[in-house]
Amino acid sequence: MFGLKTEVAFDSAHFLADYYGKCENLHGHRWRVTVYLAQEELQKEGTMRDMVLDFGVFKRECRELAATLDHTFLVEEGTLKPATIEALEGEGFSLTILPFRTTAENLARYFATTLIDRGLPVGQVDVYETPNNCAIYKVDEEA
Repeated sequence: MFGLKTEVAFDSAHFLADYYGKCENLHGHRWRVTVYLAQEELQKEGTMRDMVLDFGVFKRECRELAATLDHTFLVEEGTLKPATIEALEGEGFSLTILPFRTTAENLARYFATTLIDRGLPVGQVDVYETPNNCAIYKVDEEA
């Protein structure tokens, strides 16, 4: 098995609806994301011969995805009233409405599935919400 690893980071705010603790309040993180590629064989032809993937392509895809979440308010769809969303956007705030609860676990899966959809052979994604705590999403090889 061959693999590559890269890291990206982004800053964003979020809160957890239906949670009873400090994270139910709006707060921010410097999210650090580690993406691992895994592939049985190296590419056989072209400019990426004998590579899993060109590091430039790998880094660009990860950075572009992280940039879509950087300095935004990550909001789980349906957790804020439409008037609240309208007011925040009216004040110029950047919101990213996501169809899932904005936990580190779900963000790890989001990175994995989005990058897989872009053609990358993702094996695992780690999302750190603090320097010492991370969620891990391992791609099911059977899928």
